[in-house]
Amino acid sequence: MPILSLTKQNFSESTPNNFFIPLLSMEEKSKYEMRGVSATKSEVHDAIKHLDKGLYPQAFCKILPDLVAGDAEYCNIMHADTAGTKTSLAYMYWKESGDDSVWSDIVQDAIVMNTDDMGCVGCVDNIVISSTIGRNKHLIPGKVIATLIQGASSFFDRMKSLGVRIYLSGGETADVGDIVRTIDVGYTTFARMPKEKLVINAIRPGDVIVGLSSSGQASYETRYNSGIGSNGLTAARHDVLHKSYQTKYPEAYDPNTPEEFTFTGSKSLMDTVETPYGIFTVGQLLLSPTRSFLPVLKPILEAVKDEIHGLIHCTGGGQTKVLKFVDEVHIIKDQLMEVPPVFRLIQSESGTSWKEMYQVFNMGHRLEFYISPRHAQTVVDIARSMKIDAQVIGRVEEGPGRHLTIASSFGTFEYSEG
Repeated sequence: MPILSLTKQNFSESTPNNFFIPLLSMEEKSKYEMRGVSATKSEVHDAIKHLDKGLYPQAFCKILPDLVAGDAEYCNIMHADTAGTKTSLAYMYWKESGDDSVWSDIVQDAIVMNTDDMGCVGCVDNIVISSTIGRNKHLIPGKVIATLIQGASSFFDRMKSLGVRIYLSGGETADVGDIVRTIDVGYTTFARMPKEKLVINAIRPGDVIVGLSSSGQASYETRYNSGIGSNGLTAARHDVLHKSYQTKYPEAYDPNTPEEFTFTGSKSLMDTVETPYGIFTVGQLLLSPTRSFLPVLKPILEAVKDEIHGLIHCTGGGQTKVLKFVDEVHIIKDQLMEVPPVFRLIQSESGTSWKEMYQVFNMGHRLEFYISPRHAQTVVDIARSMKIDAQVIGRVEEGPGRHLTIASSFGTFEYSEG
């Protein structure tokens, strides 16, 4: 199998280009839409824009009054999410490798996409969780369901050992082959917590931004994490993998997708990639489980909660996510971490502009603290004590409007919203 080398030296730094376009280019927009996905979720946001935003509209998660006990000093938080189309990629890798453990990682993806969003409002403990799994029984046998359930239990045990208690309340597993091509794995999470422990976004000029790396190997992880998370996997799967998968696994993609947009890359799941962190298969890089930041969030909140003016989980929308939670400020990210190999692989295979890459993927850090400069080092030190790379990656200046500048080695890119 060919070995691809992905190091910083393999990518020439382009002459900086300046953009002021908040949405995808027409070419990229067409590619995403033809695959049946949206990088910006504009239709979803339009559909919900008139809904009640809860007690604190700028909070990262919707926060409700305490509907359980009616205590004015408490609040309720509920969240729902899935592993997305990463399950389709896991299905292909499982068929190719026979490795059942890939499903344990998928469980982690689905759980963390809920819990770490809740963590961004200060909820890092005593979380109740319920699963919803829909499968095509013709393709997904019982042993996969067993691995998913066991994987969830193992993840909860690991989190408990790190001081984060998550309780499984049950769930639903349905055989829905008429509507699910392979398998869909989702969770709903709930917590009741004192309002005094909440973190409500109030990002302001003068804040610095501390980013926590999405890649590497945290002290509580058993292997290298590529940093891919659970966003942009439809693009990654089709842009990186070669056309033979279209015939081999027709159940793994939407047949309504035009052929020119399906599996357009050159790689096999089993091709190997040489990185500064070792040699991995393409499948391993793309399926690396979404890191949970709750074990590091908990001690940081205990140390400096009242000094944190914002917490952003860079999921859907990638590095532009913050624009949905600010008013009249200019966010400047000009000291970014080095882009991990998995994102360099995706960009080299797809030819996607670097501007769009930063809008779709986390590109190296997935959690952002907006905090006063004098407390930034505390966040960095706690993260590094758990072997998570962290650094000040930018700052906040006065507006007008909601404006983001990303100054990277690949160019300077401008984004705005509203």
